[in-house]
Amino acid sequence: MPKQKSHSGAKKRFRVTKNGKVLHRRQNRSHLLEKKSAERKRRLHEDGQLQGGDKTRVKRMLRGQ
Repeated sequence: MPKQKSHSGAKKRFRVTKNGKVLHRRQNRSHLLEKKSAERKRRLHEDGQLQGGDKTRVKRMLRGQ
């Protein structure tokens, strides 16, 4: 049987840390930045962390099953 491919879209959007946490880029950081406060933009720099079922689903997509 051929190997399973991992999800290309998930590869671009998520990454898994050594401890198994799934990180993603935060939303609202791509445009219309003039009206957002500096504090808000700074807070959006940090990666968000997935939890629960979302985390399980994304890990499965990255594994290729």
